[in-house]
Order: sequence, then structure tokens, then C-alpha cells
Amino acid sequence: MKLYDLEVSGNCYKVRLFAALAGIELELIPVDFMAGEHKQDPVIAMNPLGQLPVLSDGATQLRDSQAILVYLARKYADDCWYPQSPEQQGEIMQWLSTAANEIQHGPGAARLVDKFGFELDKANAVATANSILPIIETQLSQHQWLALDQPTIADCAVMPYIGLSHEGGVSLDRYPNIQAWINRIKALPGFISMPAL
Repeated sequence: MKLYDLEVSGNCYKVRLFAALAGIELELIPVDFMAGEHKQDPVIAMNPLGQLPVLSDGATQLRDSQAILVYLARKYADDCWYPQSPEQQGEIMQWLSTAANEIQHGPGAARLVDKFGFELDKANAVATANSILPIIETQLSQHQWLALDQPTIADCAVMPYIGLSHEGGVSLDRYPNIQAWINRIKALPGFISMPAL
């Protein structure tokens, strides 16, 4: 099973992190983003959007980190990461959607501006971060984990760009529950890190 990967990508890290926590072996295929390899074969043939990560598992090829997390959890991991009940899946999915929307376009986008020089609306990204972080802080003031009473793929999906928010000028100083949650994730058996986390 191959993961077409970019080390500094939070979306790629989500997949690497979950695989490490769940004991799933991945062959990492580094993609030279600066040389445009994500817009060339074999990546572009598997993902016409030209984005990373891309997972190749035999005949199955998937793009989008949230979709990959669901696939890996259902096919290769213990049920605790993505249980089968519709209620529990719904709890998790709403946080996967948050990861793909408010987190991606908030702290994730602010990081793209500051760290990589993307021409995005930094003020809007910071405003989005400032609107979602208090909601997550409140959730984590009442729960140890985002979705259920144990770590799930929701935590793997949401944490990376929040943990990297300082690279976009977004501080977590006002969010002690978020900081404690990040530390709980870091304390999980099998945890792996990434640059700047």
C-alpha cells in the first residue's frame, strides 16, 4: 500500500499519523511538490486534482485525506477508530467535515500564506481560525476527545493544522483545552510527529 506523500503537508500527515497509531504499514512515496511532481504521472493519473495525499492500495486509489482515513479505518483498523454505528459515524463525520472546511480554510490557509507564500486572504483565514477554535475549545472542555470517548479518526483529521497553527500566526495561548488535547494525542502509543509540530 503506497501513500504519495509530502512531509510538510498537514493533510499527508493526517494519514501517516493515523496509520502509525493504528499499526497500518504504508510505503511512503515522496512527491517533489516544488518540482511539480504532483501535476505529473503517476500522481495526476490517480488524482486529476493534482493534490496530495493519494493512496494506492492494489486496485483502489483514493484522494483526499479524510476519505483515506475512513478507508483505512474501515478496512485495516480496529473498530474503535471509526465504529460501525450510524450515530458514532455521524459524530466522527461532522469533525471530518470541519477538518476539510473551517480548519483547512482557517489555520491551514494562514499557514499556507506565512510558510509557503500562497496568495490567499490571510485576514479571512485568521478570522475563520478565530471562529472555529473557540468551538473546539468548548468541545474539549467537556470531552477528552473530539467525537467519542476514545481517540478516533476525527482527532487525526482535525489536530494537524491546529497543531501547526503557529506557522500561520495563529496562537493557541487562549485555548488550554486544545493544548491538552494535542498533548493527549502526542502521548498515544505509536504517535509520530512532523516538522514544526
